[in-house]
Amino acid sequence: MTESATPLRVVIDTNLVLSALLFAQGRVTPLRLAWQNQQIQPLLSKTTAAELIRVLQYPKFKLSADHQQELLADYLPYCQTMNPPSPPFFKGGNTFSHSQVLIELAIAGHAAALITGDQDLLCMVEHFACPILTAEQFLQTLTS
Repeated sequence: MTESATPLRVVIDTNLVLSALLFAQGRVTPLRLAWQNQQIQPLLSKTTAAELIRVLQYPKFKLSADHQQELLADYLPYCQTMNPPSPPFFKGGNTFSHSQVLIELAIAGHAAALITGDQDLLCMVEHFACPILTAEQFLQTLTS
């Protein structure tokens, strides 16, 4: 895919975004390069943005407030913010699981893929129109 092509709209699980931001030589670093090179455009909602901000504050990461802001600045400008669908695709209680939030975002944003390592999501691949892929599976599609 050339840089002038329209970026693929994708939903990336927060854990993968975090790994791509924190580990410069990690297995999902190519995802970071893909959004920086505008091969992909991550889709974001208020809920997923808030989750990323919250997770970056975890004491185990030992990130200063400035470092957290730097990491967010390397992701958020590349994202397109989506509003959740109204009414929601999933009916039921007011509490949405993380999986439901990602699926809602993928549907609302007409995502080309939902990229995750979450087994609960990966096992839904047969029941969902949007491809649900591991990072490795998705990265193979970018290079093929």
